[in-house]
Amino acid sequence: METALTKLVGVRHPIVQTGMGWVAGPRLVSATANAGALGILASATMTLDELRGAVAEVRSRTDAPFGVNLRADAGDAGDRVRIIIDAGVRVASFALAPSKELIAELKEAGVVVIPSVGARRHAEKVAAWGADAVIVQGGEGGGHTGEVATTVLLPQVVDAVDIPVVAAGGFHDGRGLVAAMAYGAAGIAMGTRFLLTSDSTVPDAVKARYLAAGVGDITVTRAVDGLPHRMLRTELVDALERAGRTEALVRAVRRAAGFRRLSGLSWRRVVRDGLAMRHGKDLTWSQVLLAANTPMLLRAAMVQGRTDLGVMAAGQVAGVIEDLPSCAELVERVMAEARETLGGLPVPGASMPG
Repeated sequence: METALTKLVGVRHPIVQTGMGWVAGPRLVSATANAGALGILASATMTLDELRGAVAEVRSRTDAPFGVNLRADAGDAGDRVRIIIDAGVRVASFALAPSKELIAELKEAGVVVIPSVGARRHAEKVAAWGADAVIVQGGEGGGHTGEVATTVLLPQVVDAVDIPVVAAGGFHDGRGLVAAMAYGAAGIAMGTRFLLTSDSTVPDAVKARYLAAGVGDITVTRAVDGLPHRMLRTELVDALERAGRTEALVRAVRRAAGFRRLSGLSWRRVVRDGLAMRHGKDLTWSQVLLAANTPMLLRAAMVQGRTDLGVMAAGQVAGVIEDLPSCAELVERVMAEARETLGGLPVPGASMPG
């Protein structure tokens, strides 16, 4: 199924595995790439040396194209860009809009630039700056998310830009791929669906918690870092939502101290990163600290398996996912479902069944 996305990045199928922190490591990314989709390595939770090592490991596991996700507001974003350029990585994706200068540097080196956006105006901005494509995530998506549903946001963005648009938020099967393409998308991006595969390194107990969740068990809360964050409702989320400001600040300082020890960052850097992630919002000091160490809360669940101490970002589709296929099985299934769905659509001009 050739689309503008497959031609742009050189993959066989118009499917993207998103760059999820602590989840999208070399094993998942290489398995996705070998399945013919575009795997995106999450680098925001890696040191520079870890990023070099992870890129090298993916290279050792696959000859297929893959990408690296970067934080555009990171202080060392320029160093990370140079690492992926030197390594010959095919795609750079961004959770926040990269600067015009970063886009130009990547494009000059032949790297395909695909930022993620959550609003039409952001898509228009990065397209004007030279981005090669955009991933547009509707409110159904996991992690930090907006309020506009994919079915409303996607056609707005498709109509606004003349570069390939990849749809994210609410996708998990071939019917969704066909629906996205009907709206004008060049492919779909999935996070939660790839998290729930046998190739994902997320602990089995955490995967079981996701599989057991219904749609009603997935919520959007501002209690973690002051920004809308879609995740599984857990005891920690309940506690954060009940906590007063003093209790929340104590909890945040304790977790920030753990994150600082793990990352080697100074307290000044922790607070500065938290402030940078406010995006103009009026956050309490506890939320500023939590914004800085949200990666620590994700790590507790996604790496250590501590669902009682961590947060579990989740798209709404977690409520309808029931199995753990391999990446190869998942991609093959999605494409087979897409072909079957397309084949079952009525021929234009034919009479519709009564």
